[in-house]
Amino acid sequence: MDFALTEQQELIRKEVSALARSFPPEYWLEKDTKAEYPFEFVKAFAQAGWLGVIIPEEYGGSGLGVTEASLMLHDIAASGAGTSGCSPIHFYCFPPMPVIKHGSETLKRKYLPRIATGEIVMSFGVTEPNAGTDTSRIQTRAEAKGDRFIVNGRKVWNTNAQNATHTLLLARTAPRDPAKPFKGLTLFFTEFDRTKITVRVIEKLGRAAVDSNEIYIDGLEIPMENVVGEVGSGFYHLLDSLNPERVMTGIEAVGIGRAALARAVDYAKERIVFDRPIGQNQAVAHPLAMAWAKLETAELMCLKAAWLFDHGQPCGAESNAAKLIAAEAGFEACDAALQTHGGYGYAKEFHVERLWREVRLYKIAPVSQQMVLNHISEHVLHLPKSY
Repeated sequence: MDFALTEQQELIRKEVSALARSFPPEYWLEKDTKAEYPFEFVKAFAQAGWLGVIIPEEYGGSGLGVTEASLMLHDIAASGAGTSGCSPIHFYCFPPMPVIKHGSETLKRKYLPRIATGEIVMSFGVTEPNAGTDTSRIQTRAEAKGDRFIVNGRKVWNTNAQNATHTLLLARTAPRDPAKPFKGLTLFFTEFDRTKITVRVIEKLGRAAVDSNEIYIDGLEIPMENVVGEVGSGFYHLLDSLNPERVMTGIEAVGIGRAALARAVDYAKERIVFDRPIGQNQAVAHPLAMAWAKLETAELMCLKAAWLFDHGQPCGAESNAAKLIAAEAGFEACDAALQTHGGYGYAKEFHVERLWREVRLYKIAPVSQQMVLNHISEHVLHLPKSY
């Protein structure tokens, strides 16, 4: 396993970094303050061809892997864009994966080229208010009637629903069997029909530029041809999205931590207190040094998990571990950066508090730290199931 970047991967990092950094911190502060979707940023990445990074070439994309997508998202985050910049782009990177892996040829030809160009804006409907992290107990149901399914239910924390044109949606098509709780769930990729879907925005701590929502589905009609893979096997198809999602959000946390760390290091060199730069004090320097070391370690774990996925090898343990370690490292780096700035860390003009607020999300989503530890305890260490 070789983590040395190829010439192509180095070029990706260089070009993405240059494009992302053309949007200054003031741009993201304004988007956050006004809760405005960063359409200009997404359009710039669409025009440069980055939205189709994982879409196969025969469907208009670049045909690259999770590794390349992760490098792209890291450099977006490291530019200072934070989750406000990463979230709109990463929805072109992991939600399409089940369609690429399991969708019919008709489904792929109909939608993948439009995803690659950014014509389609995706949302992702899995989590429900009454199910939480137990996906087997989702209550949204899809009932087969003739040549289509009729869907009714609720989803929560649905990102992009204010602007989405399409959604990847998981619903139960057969009663839950306690012996096989994840069977009977079906995955759909379909138009976001606003005559059948009501959207309610959720006010939240960070990432105001990218909306989070609760959606109410009442009689949504989905043609049979919009089923992704096999009816009743949707959860297992969804796993082709969940592991990349963990890797990508993990490496985004690393990038956010690095953006905050860079600002803190500059400040520690320039800020003079008691006739010396504050970075000369070990109480300031050591937390920043520790943050650097943990970010480096977390990035390696993310790249290992991405490499395994791209080479068709099992990566569940590594993907979960990457998200676990990266979320901690990213938050600790942002927290150290905020502390380094002292009272100014609370001031928006220093562009640290927004990163601190945004990176905190990754200790909760896409899966909590506790559920990751449950997974490692049970499936890696083979300890008795604790939940």
